[in-house]
Amino acid sequence: MTQAEKREYLLTELLKELPEYESIKIPTNETEQKNLLRSLFNIRMPLPVSDDFIAIQDEYLCEETRQKGITSLDDLEPSEPDIYLWQGDITTLACDAIVNAANSEMLGCFCPCHGCIDNAIHTFAGVQLRLKCAEIMKKQIYKEETGKAKLTPAYKSAL
Repeated sequence: MTQAEKREYLLTELLKELPEYESIKIPTNETEQKNLLRSLFNIRMPLPVSDDFIAIQDEYLCEETRQKGITSLDDLEPSEPDIYLWQGDITTLACDAIVNAANSEMLGCFCPCHGCIDNAIHTFAGVQLRLKCAEIMKKQIYKEETGKAKLTPAYKSAL
């Protein structure tokens, strides 16, 4: 399956999820398709999906990240011993962990194609990150306090 075929599959499956999406047509332009896919990832509520969807989504996201380029520690210069300052696309950073300044519900940004880091992380990790965050928060009686953290798998936010 080509990257374009994977993207069309993901779009088709996401558009089938809600009746209000039935009038949305998949654009023919690659950039518009990518924006629609990101928008659908951004606004999708935390719901399970099929194993086939996850497999195709993960292949698609890995290839998108590969095309953007991976940033490794070897590419960076330390500002002090063992301290690195870096600015760039966090979804391309090969690292053991990232800290996301998420909202108190930990579900990510629901604004389509918004430029915040939370949105990027939830987009390029795949739909399972929002589902995992919802599962974690469901076990809590309260919202996540400022300065507190939760640990989740990375899913496809890094390779």
